[in-house]
Amino acid sequence: MSATAIVTRFAPSPTGELHLGNVRTALFSLLYARRAAGRFILRIEDTDPQRSREAYTDALLRDLAWLGIEWDEGPDRGGAHGPYRQSERGARYADRFSELEMKGRVYPCYCSPLELEASRRAQLAAGRAPRYAGTCRDLTPAEREERRAAGAHPSLRFRVPAGRVLEFTDLVYGPQRFATDDIGDFIIRRADGSAAFFFCNAVDDAEMGVTHVLRGEDHLANTPRQRLVIEALELTPPAYGHLALLVGEDGAPLSKRHGAMTVRELRERGYLPLAITNLLFRLGHSSSEHGLLTLADMGRAFDPARLGRSPARFDPQQLHGWQKEVVHQLSAEQAEEWLQGALPPTALPLKSDGDDWRSFLQAVLPNVVLPEDASSWSGVLYGELPELPETDLTLLRETGAQFFAAAARAAAETSDLKLIAGAAREASGRKGPALFLPLRIALTGRHHGPELAPLLRAMPRSRIRERLDRFAH
Repeated sequence: MSATAIVTRFAPSPTGELHLGNVRTALFSLLYARRAAGRFILRIEDTDPQRSREAYTDALLRDLAWLGIEWDEGPDRGGAHGPYRQSERGARYADRFSELEMKGRVYPCYCSPLELEASRRAQLAAGRAPRYAGTCRDLTPAEREERRAAGAHPSLRFRVPAGRVLEFTDLVYGPQRFATDDIGDFIIRRADGSAAFFFCNAVDDAEMGVTHVLRGEDHLANTPRQRLVIEALELTPPAYGHLALLVGEDGAPLSKRHGAMTVRELRERGYLPLAITNLLFRLGHSSSEHGLLTLADMGRAFDPARLGRSPARFDPQQLHGWQKEVVHQLSAEQAEEWLQGALPPTALPLKSDGDDWRSFLQAVLPNVVLPEDASSWSGVLYGELPELPETDLTLLRETGAQFFAAAARAAAETSDLKLIAGAAREASGRKGPALFLPLRIALTGRHHGPELAPLLRAMPRSRIRERLDRFAH
């Protein structure tokens, strides 16, 4: 890898299931690296023992792999910058804490949560933005010893330099300026000895050679703190880009009430990976490519300069539309694999019969978006039809028994729609919708759906005759 190669990362916390907002960050980070023939790192930020779960880590790896988001380095495959779980990097953090202590860039803080909250409220009451008041910043060695003797367990605070202006260019939001006097000294090691997010996240990015970080805009305020830590350790900071958040149609943060689901839930419903990635590629990222794209296509088309600053609106109907496009481009083999993996064993009685299964796919696939649609048509073709509404029964009675008797006799010899419809036309003189609509209703119980001819080729001939014969008397 050259010294100028782009290295990106995705660093999720295993505290829950993977949602679309997380996936979009992972996807854009992957595409940024692939666009420049760089490397993409997966790092697990599991420093919260109360909320992190190994089951969530396993699910996260599984979900990303299912979506086609492949990493070059990570917890399951190693690499030159491991370990890739923060819970295994404690010794590295300890070394960095010691380095900062030797440089005088940190100090122990003995303030209790109650004292910190009281200080915060006092600053708010005075009309000032709350930040650490520096209570422990200049304690003498004797004062610190007194607090240790009293049993206090200190956190470790970073000593923010006064009177500076931090400037950097965000990949999305452009030039940024932060006055250090507005930041306040911040905790980098908690009282229990664990590393704080600000610290380990920044150190890991620098030590792993990450050159570009894409993350949610809610982390933008963290950036000056992290750049200060990296500077104090004489490391190289990455360039940061903060992605606008995903919201629902009402502008509120994306949630289940907007139709958002976890990756697991989307997979279980039968959504296909390419439908999900094509939608996410266009949420907060403009592109002149409007058709269905593979991940390789997206990598070539991705442009960080086209990342938007406005919130990206998630519309479940757009996901439905991409799913429809992907499904309708599936080969017969791909469709078979998709449906057989997503439908319960009882949904398609003919799955074990190769010819009938292929006939079924040919008949219904143009009208299928999710596996539940195929299951519904399976019931139409092979199950018992529900009772027809009175309006449909009236239409069939008005069509006449002679019409259906002729069609049933033809169905005893063939499942060819032309021959069955021809017999009914000859017996009744009907043509056009007056000919085909009664046949469709009698055979499927529906007014609309897949073309009738392939449906009849997939339906057992005895079932065709039985349904037509119901109205022949």
